[in-house]
Amino acid sequence: MDCRCDTRIEITGTGARGRGESIAVTCLSSMHGNLRGPTIAGHHRMSDDDSAQQERCNVLFLCTGNSARSIMAECLVERIGGTRFRGFSAGSFPAGTINPHALEILERRNHRIDHLRSKDWAEFATPGAPALDFVFTLCDRAAGEVCPVWPGQPISAHWGFSDPAAVEGKEAVIRAAFADAYREIATCIEIFASLPLESLDGLALKRKLEEIGASRPSAG
Repeated sequence: MDCRCDTRIEITGTGARGRGESIAVTCLSSMHGNLRGPTIAGHHRMSDDDSAQQERCNVLFLCTGNSARSIMAECLVERIGGTRFRGFSAGSFPAGTINPHALEILERRNHRIDHLRSKDWAEFATPGAPALDFVFTLCDRAAGEVCPVWPGQPISAHWGFSDPAAVEGKEAVIRAAFADAYREIATCIEIFASLPLESLDGLALKRKLEEIGASRPSAG
């Protein structure tokens, strides 16, 4: 079972994070503060106190080296998603360092970068790791690899982006490649963040996420 095919969507029964909810309901409770129950479009309103205690949705972005694309996505989902999403990133074979061009563009766009690091995806499959709501692979190689069993029964999808770190040539050409990758990742995350999650069941949400990825050309 590879990362691209592993949906692990649970609509009813024992839900994500052990609360008897579906994974999307867990997310929606934190984002909208008015959904709870065994279906996505639940009918019970949460109190303001309950809503305040709900966690943001945890979103993990994966690529092989965790040095550029997934790092940018981690920052972008928190900016675009505001208080709704918490971003994470990791790699199947992490480079151990972040590409300086990725750091440069993030710093230029006023993202916080002091907390960023290149890390192994196994960190997110250990006891105490955050329960994940969504997992996105951003390169074809990571999508085809056998990934760990993630806590939280996340919904997964593949969004392929060309690797800006593989671009060679003059400095201006390389910087342009990173700017293009940043913009393309931001566009996908904006679509993701704008989805009407409160009206989608788990399977419909999975399809929407896959449609976002299908609009992308194959990436390395």
